[in-house]
Amino acid sequence: MANATLLKIHPDNPPLNKIMQVVDILRKGGIVIYPTDTIYGMGCDLHNARALERLCQLKGIKPDKANLSFICADLTHIADYARNISTSVYKVMKKALPGPFTFVLEASSKVPRLGGIRKKTVGIRVPDNQIPLCIVRELGNPIISTSIHDDDEIIEYATDPELIYEKFRHLVDAVVDGGYGKNVPSTVVICEDEQFEVLRQGAGDIANFV
Repeated sequence: MANATLLKIHPDNPPLNKIMQVVDILRKGGIVIYPTDTIYGMGCDLHNARALERLCQLKGIKPDKANLSFICADLTHIADYARNISTSVYKVMKKALPGPFTFVLEASSKVPRLGGIRKKTVGIRVPDNQIPLCIVRELGNPIISTSIHDDDEIIEYATDPELIYEKFRHLVDAVVDGGYGKNVPSTVVICEDEQFEVLRQGAGDIANFV
């Protein structure tokens, strides 16, 4: 495989031409590494089954066992992918997002099958970073995302985009350099029966919004 495209994009004001380069790669079934408001993520177009299989292979997980999250631009289309969202859960999400949270909700029938299995839940993520938000907005639908782990036992997540590029340039199609990432992932919150259960404590404190 040829070298991945390396795109330096300023996170405060991402140029549209560079965002469209990423969107074009995603539309063609490519896998892209990009910054978020926490750690760097790796994702593909929600509607491309082959790209999704590749993403799972890269992570070394079986598609039917994958717990992947959706990067959304905002909460506008959340009802397309999640169902039975109570008013109280929606209000908390509206206050907390964009921000360092992944909300696990009941999946709708529009969530694609993974390995032929229909997933019961879906993780919804609206990061507070203009790069992924612009990518998703121009793409027109969410991207399926997973975090990048580092081989280093002390540093759990890869933070330097140049090192990420060195490691993944023959495995993915594009790496977006949006500056150094953080080393703490998003907080994963399971929303069920109007209760909020923290599955993984990360950068966000859900107690501030409940």
